[in-house]
Amino acid sequence: MTVTSEAKTAWKGALTDGSGEVSFVSSGMGPYEVNWKARSEGSTSVTTPEELIAAAHSSCFSMALSHALAENGTPPESIDTTASVTFKPGTGITGSHLNVNAVVPGLSAEDFERIAAAAKTGCPVSQALAGIEITLEATLA
Repeated sequence: MTVTSEAKTAWKGALTDGSGEVSFVSSGMGPYEVNWKARSEGSTSVTTPEELIAAAHSSCFSMALSHALAENGTPPESIDTTASVTFKPGTGITGSHLNVNAVVPGLSAEDFERIAAAAKTGCPVSQALAGIEITLEATLA
């Protein structure tokens, strides 16, 4: 089965003084405000395309890692993943850093790092982001 997810953005004005709202059509979530100032300077109250990519990357990686750990015979008790996506105005998105901490009984740190690295490579969002550097910090709690 193929699943298509949709989001839409309504934008008004020019890039630097305009703003928009992004909504997730498929789930009905939103709207969330977006604007250039937040994207180029940072914000704690307005989202950015990079924050949305970070959400997609952290959730996809967590799913891929959970699946890989279960296939290894060591299903996780918990996985906490943060994705930090970097944007440089004038250059674009330059990287995504995955930082994962997991509780996985019966698994060595070395095996965890190996499985996490494979999950990073196999994650569909990582594959979609193949044009940027993706780094990984994997810690077994």
